[in-house]
Amino acid sequence: MDERLTSGSGGKPIRCRAAVCRKPGEPLVIEEIVVAPPMPREVRIRIISTSLCQSDITFWKMKDFPGIFPRILGHEAIGVVESVGEDVNEVSEGDTVIPTFISDCGECVDCRSTKSNLCSKLPFKVSPFMPRYETSRFTDLNGEVLHHFLFVSSFSEYTVVDIAHVTKMDSAIPLTKAAGLLGCGVSTGVGAAWRTANVEPGSTVAIFGLGSIGLAVAEGARLCGATRIIGVDVNQDKFEIGKKFGLTDFINAANCENKSVREVMIEMTDGGADYCFECVGLASLVQEAYACCRKGWGKTIVLGVDKPGSQLSLPSYDVLHRGKTLMGSLFGGLKPKSDIPVLLNRYMNKELQLDEFVTHEVTFEDINKAFDLLIEGKCLRCVICMNNQ
Repeated sequence: MDERLTSGSGGKPIRCRAAVCRKPGEPLVIEEIVVAPPMPREVRIRIISTSLCQSDITFWKMKDFPGIFPRILGHEAIGVVESVGEDVNEVSEGDTVIPTFISDCGECVDCRSTKSNLCSKLPFKVSPFMPRYETSRFTDLNGEVLHHFLFVSSFSEYTVVDIAHVTKMDSAIPLTKAAGLLGCGVSTGVGAAWRTANVEPGSTVAIFGLGSIGLAVAEGARLCGATRIIGVDVNQDKFEIGKKFGLTDFINAANCENKSVREVMIEMTDGGADYCFECVGLASLVQEAYACCRKGWGKTIVLGVDKPGSQLSLPSYDVLHRGKTLMGSLFGGLKPKSDIPVLLNRYMNKELQLDEFVTHEVTFEDINKAFDLLIEGKCLRCVICMNNQ
């Protein structure tokens, strides 16, 4: 244990605690692991706090590839740089950073363009390894390889992340647990309204699924000046929760009085919403959202993560004759290194709500309680405090 939190550990392996997922669907096991030093273009980060996202749940349950075990999950966090590998100039030891599952290399044609946030040099994939070297930085005390998750693996006191997946925080911004939510959920939802859809002031927005991602879309639409923000869910309680993020109307999909959701939506909007966001991850709901957006200029944006191999089916007539757009949005279309600082500033200026998404907080030892809370629908985001400072 002497190796755990000592200074001067750069270039050396570190022993620390991690919550390891050994088998699909089983409780995580907190155990001692070894974290290798960073390779060139990598940094080793001491995680301060992390949170649980629905994507963690999805892959925690997944029995077939890309589900792979043993694995260290977690991808929404905030931490401090412990050491850096060769050729790292963006950050230094002691810098506060937000790791992200999507890369921003700053070198490829996509990263240099304003049109996309999909890096082609280090493309997104659900890999069990580091992006440049296809190897792991984690082993257990028996020498067994522990696999990575979404290039972050924040359910560990220390992790190694490629520099393309790291955004440095301004040192003037106070460190808050909520800031870690910008590593995935809040950024994805807010960014989808802001960057992907480019929601205009005065527009009508419909959000299908009012989990934390859907509510973040509402927050983004509110910031963009949408006049009407309609939530669609089967849980009536979500409307009261959503009002603080800008929801103005609610459709209970389980009780539409013998009408379909699309019929109700088209009636109440006089033709359909300007923007529809699917935030659950169901092909059938994508199709319903597409049917609910306005002909001529309506946009449907898909954020939900569906099962591998799921297929969409849209009427060819509607595609040609309705003039609507259907598009995906990974990480809300945000470029992490330039857009996360913008969101942080809006948070500091009390424009963007972050703290309101944190409904629960647990210690690292109680990480499995966070899983229970999210599975039972009792929380938006549960922050897990590492207590390793």
